[in-house]
Amino acid sequence: MTSPGAKLRAVLAEPGIMVAPGVFDGFSLRLVEMMGYKTAAITGAGLSESNLGWPDVGIMGYTENLRACSALAAVSTIPLAADGDTGYGNALNVYFTVQGFERAGLACLMIEDQVWPKRCGHMEGKQVISAEEGVEKIRAAAEARRDPDFVIKARTDATAILGLGEAIRRLNLYAEAGADILFADALLSAEDIGTVARNVSKPLTVNMGFGIRQRPTTPLLSTRQLEDLGVKAVSFPRMLTAAAIQGMKNALAVLGQSIAEGRVIDRPDLLVPFSEINELMGIGKLQAIQESFLKG
Repeated sequence: MTSPGAKLRAVLAEPGIMVAPGVFDGFSLRLVEMMGYKTAAITGAGLSESNLGWPDVGIMGYTENLRACSALAAVSTIPLAADGDTGYGNALNVYFTVQGFERAGLACLMIEDQVWPKRCGHMEGKQVISAEEGVEKIRAAAEARRDPDFVIKARTDATAILGLGEAIRRLNLYAEAGADILFADALLSAEDIGTVARNVSKPLTVNMGFGIRQRPTTPLLSTRQLEDLGVKAVSFPRMLTAAAIQGMKNALAVLGQSIAEGRVIDRPDLLVPFSEINELMGIGKLQAIQESFLKG
């Protein structure tokens, strides 16, 4: 049987840029699969926000993250990448964090070089550990995996704190330590993205922050533009969480109007039918399994 890591590496090896929508629950995962995407990235921020009701500032720990990712991996037909934050401690903690996520059926785990508690990459107030400690964490991550195809993604948040040159230096050190794919978060221009892509020794991935409307962070670029800049993979971690919240806001506003006016307001355009939800969630497969046993 092909391992999740091997499946992800096969997608990475295909020509062109790899697109990974950010998923955070069963609905978002099933939709991404249905729409034909070959992989997805589980957003740590989305898990913290949707499961715990708190922003991505280190409130969610290893156990909560692993539990949620394990449940998604168990039903996924596509390889999934998880966000391992800082690895929840030092290099020893990273070692066991990687093994936990690999056992849970993930294809990839990202480890970052922020201090703990971490912050979302587009928030202010970030701090990073030393490059030397970051290297030890990535080396531990690479050595911990039992399947050599399990993908290690190394992330640096050094750009905003120590500059672009230091971010590039760190990424190359992390590549030497065993990282398979590299991520410099919160790059501020297309020029910066191209500079990093040209000067690192392993494939570069970036995030596109649809749904972020405050001060400019990484500019929104098309997948074609990113590919032309030398980027190998792109994730959209905030898009589906932001879309889900907007959809719920729209529905609740109509409910409020209905209550205020004392009448039924039916807006089918705001809601998917019950039958479509059941179909999306795999009711047909469950019925087929049940019938196969009943026939016996």
